[in-house]
Amino acid sequence: MKRYEDREAGIYLRLLTHDDTDLIVAWRNQDAVRKNFIYQELFTRQGHESWIRNMIETGRVIQTVICDVAGDRPLGSVYIRDIDRQHNKAEYGIFIGEEDARGRGIGTAAAKLMLRYCFEEEGLHRIYLRALSDNGRAIRSYEKAGFLREACLRDDVRIDGKYCDIVWMAALNPADASPDI
Repeated sequence: MKRYEDREAGIYLRLLTHDDTDLIVAWRNQDAVRKNFIYQELFTRQGHESWIRNMIETGRVIQTVICDVAGDRPLGSVYIRDIDRQHNKAEYGIFIGEEDARGRGIGTAAAKLMLRYCFEEEGLHRIYLRALSDNGRAIRSYEKAGFLREACLRDDVRIDGKYCDIVWMAALNPADASPDI
């Protein structure tokens, strides 16, 4: 992976390593992060190590750490999962783990960097995501990054005994755009 950096936002992406495990587990277990995920179970070190072995090392997931340019401090993570090479698509995910990094546009900048990586290096055509419909802040960030809303699935998931709507969004590789007829 070449270096994907946004100087204005002050971030760059680097590939996740085993050394990031404790940080990822701590971030994902924060209520502020966990409440925005469809899968809200607590993370464990063993579970994350299994994720690395079974998903990242097999190429089914590409996960990066969002780092601050100034001090190389990890701020969060952005990844693609369920990479489908037949249809050239993958599911996008992100979380900002450091509280002081939230609300500063870092998520939007990281999404743009990850889309560039997906389209330029991986040659993917479509990157899609699912978001809880009440997570308006994230949805606005995704829209700023280039994702478009495609659907709202009513009562699609059940979290803490309550059914929740899911918004589906996607970004298409601009290099694959078909000419207007």
